[in-house]
Amino acid sequence: MRFQGTADYVATPDLTVAVNAAITLERPLLVKGEPGTGKTELARQVAAALGLPLLEWNVKSTTKAAQGLYEYDAVSRLRDSQLGDERVHDVRNYIRPGPLWRAFASEERVVLLIDEIDKADIEFPNDLLQELDRMEFFVYETGETVRATRRPVVVITSNNEKELPDAFLRRCFFHYIRFPDEETLKRIVEVHFPGLKPRLVHTALTQFFEIRETPGLKKKPSTSEVLDWLKLLLAEDLSPEDLRADPTTALPRLHGALLKNEQDVHLFERLAFMARSRRG
Repeated sequence: MRFQGTADYVATPDLTVAVNAAITLERPLLVKGEPGTGKTELARQVAAALGLPLLEWNVKSTTKAAQGLYEYDAVSRLRDSQLGDERVHDVRNYIRPGPLWRAFASEERVVLLIDEIDKADIEFPNDLLQELDRMEFFVYETGETVRATRRPVVVITSNNEKELPDAFLRRCFFHYIRFPDEETLKRIVEVHFPGLKPRLVHTALTQFFEIRETPGLKKKPSTSEVLDWLKLLLAEDLSPEDLRADPTTALPRLHGALLKNEQDVHLFERLAFMARSRRG
C-alpha cells in the first residue's frame, strides 16, 4: 500500500515519502503549511489513491476530543424516560459514535482526516494521545472497549495557529508542505486547467509571484487563490496583455481573488503613488 500521488493532485517527492513513511510506521501523518496549500485535499487524494473510504473530522474552536470518540445524549434519554419510551432501558440507543469510533469499527481500513487540529483548545491533542497510540478507548456508559479492527491511516492537518504539545508531536510523522515553486505550480495549474496557453500561464504566474514577494504583504495569496484567479481570467477571456496592473494603483486585474484585506490593497496603492512621485 503505497501513495504515489494521483492524476488530480500533484504530490512532490518529499510529500509522497512522508505519506508512505507514516503508513509504514502506522503513525498519524501531521501535515502543516500555509492555508490553501492542499493539506485537506491530501487526505482525500490518499484515500482515492489507496482505494480506501475517507472519514473527515473537521475541528472547530468548540470541538472537544471526546466528540471524536462518542457523544452520550443524556437529555434525550431523560425525555424518553418521562414519556415511558422502552428505548431508555438500553443506553446504547443514546450513544452516537464519533469519527474515531467509526474508523475503529470499520471492517475495512479507512483514511481518517482530523482537519485543522490547531483550531481547538490546546488540550485537545493531548486528550487524543492514548486513543491514537493504542487505537482503542473505553465507553464508560456501556463498559465496553472499542478497538480498531483495522488500523486507520490518520492524516492530521494544522495551519500552525498554535503550537502542538511535544508528547503529541512524538507520536506523529511530521511534514511541512512548502509553497510550490514556479515549476510545481505550473504542474498544478495544468492539472486544473489543462491546455491553458503557455504565455498566459507564464504571465499570470510571474505576476502572482511578484505579488507574493512584495515586502510588507500581510497575507500572501495561496495556491487555491491563484487557481481561483486563473479561473476568473479564463472566464473573462483575458490575454497576457490584459494582465498588466493598473498603473494608477499597481493592482492586478481581478485582484480580489488574490488580496484578501484592505491593508494589502492600500499597500499596492501606496507603492503606485511612490512610483509616480519618483517619476515626477
